Formats: sequence, C-alpha cells, structure tokens
Amino acid sequence: MPMRLHDTLTRRLRMVAPLEEGHVRLYTCGPTVYARAHVGNFRTFLFEDILRRWLERRFARVTHVMNLTDVDDKIIRQAAAAGHGLHAETAPFIDAFYEDLRTLNIRPAQHFPRATEYIEEMVALIERLEEAGVAYRSAGSVYYRVAGFPHYGRLSGARAEGLVAGAGGRVDADEYDKEDVRDFALWKAVGADEIGWDTRLGRGRPGWHIECSAMSMALLGESFDLHCGGVDNIFPHHENEIAQSEAATGRQFVQIWCHSAHLRIGGEKMAKSMDNFATVPDLVASGARPSALRYMLAAAAHYRKPVNYSDESLHAATESVDRLADFDARVRGYPPRAGENEARVERIAEARSEFGAAMDDDLNLPGAMGTVFSLIRVLNRELDDGELDSASYSALVGFLDEVDDVLGVMELVANERTGNSLSEEDRALLDLRRVARERREWSESDHLREVLADRGIVVEDTGEGQRWRRL
Repeated sequence: MPMRLHDTLTRRLRMVAPLEEGHVRLYTCGPTVYARAHVGNFRTFLFEDILRRWLERRFARVTHVMNLTDVDDKIIRQAAAAGHGLHAETAPFIDAFYEDLRTLNIRPAQHFPRATEYIEEMVALIERLEEAGVAYRSAGSVYYRVAGFPHYGRLSGARAEGLVAGAGGRVDADEYDKEDVRDFALWKAVGADEIGWDTRLGRGRPGWHIECSAMSMALLGESFDLHCGGVDNIFPHHENEIAQSEAATGRQFVQIWCHSAHLRIGGEKMAKSMDNFATVPDLVASGARPSALRYMLAAAAHYRKPVNYSDESLHAATESVDRLADFDARVRGYPPRAGENEARVERIAEARSEFGAAMDDDLNLPGAMGTVFSLIRVLNRELDDGELDSASYSALVGFLDEVDDVLGVMELVANERTGNSLSEEDRALLDLRRVARERREWSESDHLREVLADRGIVVEDTGEGQRWRRL
C-alpha cells in the first residue's frame, strides 16, 4: 500500500510520490525565536518528526529543512530595547530550541536556515516578482499585489476579496501605503538608525512570508514534495508563500501541504498571546517525563485532530509509555528457547503489517499504536505461560525496534530509568536497594522499595536488575 497524506490544498488524501524518485524533500516552518517555543509549538514539531521518521522508513532519502525566523517586528523591538543586535537577541532562544529538540528526542533537520543568512536570496526573489508584475514599490517598501495572482485563497479556502493581510496575527502598523488592504509586505523600508540591510531594494528588512519562499527554494528547489506546519500557518503565511513562489517561477510550489491541529488547554488553543502556555522545561520541572510528553503530543490523537493537555492526558500517556517499555524489557530480558511457534510468528507479522498500513494511511499513529498494544495484551498472557521461541523472539524484537524507530520514546525511557531525571537522594536510595538485593537482604530491600514508593518512584525487579518509573 503506498503512503498517503491529507493535502490541505486539494482537501483529499494523496499518494506521496517524490518528484525525484526515492528522494523526499520536506520543508517545515520552525519557530520565530523571540522567546522560548512553548509545548503547543512542539505538537506540530513532533507531528513533523513522526512524519520524517516514517518517510525515512519508506524512502531511500529524505532531505528535511526547518527554518528559524530570526528577524521580525517583535525581535527587532526587543533587540532595540536591550541595546544589542539581532544575533545577541535570538541566540539564547535558538539554543533553547535545540535543547528542547534533544529533550523530546526530535531528530534535527539536515538544514536549519536562518532568515538573516538568506537576505540576498530574498532580494533576488522580490526582483523576480517585480519583473512578473505582481510586486510594486511604495514609500521605499515593496508589496505583493494579491490581485495579480488569480489563484490566491485556494489553500485557506477564503475568497481573496474578503482577505486582509496580517489577519493571521501579524498586522504591521507601518503598512499604510499599499494599493490594496489585501496586499502584504515583501520588503519593509527602515531608517538609517534601525536594524536592516542595505540592498538593491534600498535599506530595509524582509517581510515574514518571503523568508520561507526564498529559503525553501534555495535548499530544496523551486518545486518540492512536502511542506508542513500548524493550522495557524495556513493563512496568511502558507497562502502567501504559494502566491510568491508560483508567481515568480510559474511552477507548482509544493506537491502536498500538511497541517497539524492545535494543542489545547482547558478547551482553548495554547498560545503565548493567550497567556495559557508552558514550555518543555516548565513541564519537566513539574514532574512530566519527556517520554510521556512526547507520546502525548505525538500519539494521543491523530495529527489533524486537537490534543487537550491535562493531568489526565499526561497520565494516560505515561501509562502507555510504561506499558510499552515494560513489555520491551520483558521480551529482551530472558533468552528465548529454540523452536518456532508458527501461529505466533504469523500473529506478529500481521501486527507489523497493520502498523505499517495505519502509518501509510495519513500517518495514523494512534491507530498504529492500538495494533501494538493489542499484540502486547495477547503476548503478555502467552509469556505468563512460558518463554518465547527463538523465531517469535526475533520477529518481535524486530517489530518493537521498528515501532520505536517511529515513536522515539525508548531512549527517553532508558534515560529516565537509569537516573537522569532523579534527584541525588533518589539515586542513593536506588543504589542502597540494589546493594541490599545483591546481599540478599530482602527485608531491607522491601523497606527501601516502600520508601521510594512514598517518593513517587515504583521499583520493579527484572532479569536485568531493578527498573524504576514515576507514579
């Protein structure tokens, strides 16, 4: 079965068929680095990570580009208020973003282009738009003429005559010299004492939308396979990217557009503007395990459906992760016996096929994990009655490895269970209990188990030694 994804532009499932055989080119909109990204942003970044991981299993090569928007009105205002340049303003937030990617085990893109590094490419693209007659200059700035692109509005489904530039939340107070309220800035004129660049267009800085068009085409070509982001990117950002790119090149910009739904809290979209957000370090500091956060954001609901953040949803994700990790440890913890249980091997093969079919069907990770947990339920009962045969063991370990190559939680669990998220006192108690068991001091071992349980740490004894998890 070929892999299919829901295309926002055509409103239907479309087969992923790379323009270059075997090579998928993927562009995802990264953060605007005026502050630390919040966990709602990571709902989108994790959807994109799961997509990237599955593409890498399905195709020989994937090139992933994620931009960093390191210049916009807010960043410039903050830099000016602090009395330093753009780099000094954005560097801490870029470092924090990379740290959060590592915390959630998100694979880094092959390219993280920064807007400030692609000014020449943006200027050249704007010049092409002027030559095409869809850009005009006014009071030193350059604007895109929406009326010059007949297909404007196809992505968002809104009629062009009813649209207003900036309606997505980034209204520019300096845009008073446009021909039409729908037009948007490609290049913004700035004064000699303001942050900007001296270019063939005059002194200024880029508009928000031109950045992604220029960077994606520079690194992936004028037409590429997949472009992703959150649903809030559909209008105006991605709508404007299409208009700019296709007016300049005369070619289809992107083959398939994919958008993830919001993370909600208390039924409302999580957003800095609503002051109802939390960062990844905030949640980890409050006791959330990175493995559970990753699972909740990626697998609690299909990527096109909202996820509601709550203590209950995080607890459910924690239980799911522990169930998977405990089963994985159980399987690997005991050597298999010789032989082959053909029915069991076939059952594992069927589950593996169902997992792949769910992932190929618009990246249905919740459905895929339902298949995994159904298999775990059956095999746990069988393991209670005896060891795995070697053929089943080999098939099952291969399947579990494939699942986690996509899900990406086992490395996080390993870090959590080996002490990376424990206090010094917690680690000392676990060490004392390990020594007590080695000395066969069972009463002391049981006492320390109770002490750790009071501290919110459950300890289990396995063939590979003691394992722990938080309640």
